[in-house]
Amino acid sequence: MRWLWLPMLAFFAYLTGEAAWEQRWALAAVYAVVGIGLSYWLSPWQGGRSRRHEEVLAMPESERQVVIYWRPGCQYCMRLKSSLGDLRDKALWVNIWQDDDAAAFVRSVNDGNETVPTVVIDGEAHTNPDPGMVRERLEAPA
Repeated sequence: MRWLWLPMLAFFAYLTGEAAWEQRWALAAVYAVVGIGLSYWLSPWQGGRSRRHEEVLAMPESERQVVIYWRPGCQYCMRLKSSLGDLRDKALWVNIWQDDDAAAFVRSVNDGNETVPTVVIDGEAHTNPDPGMVRERLEAPA
């Protein structure tokens, strides 16, 4: 799944080229926009700056009260991120597709599975928690 964005981009590039070859410009534009959008959504760079697991562990506990382990293309991660609104910037986000140590940590707390979002709140791991619980912790004074 980590590299699914590459064949997705190639497939939509092919469709865009075919539509352009047939001079179906509107269809080519739709294929290009959808292909770029889906490829970006699945790419490891989606989501902006992500911290590394070792960087988070090096921080004092008072600065890492909410750590969210996520991966691109995960609908549950996007649901959590969107439901947090402006509070999402108070959490520390770690992309498990960019950090093997983070992926290993997630597997260690999820019976060997890379289930995300895995949210660590005050040192306790929660797998796919209710967004209200995460929001409540982020709203609480530090």
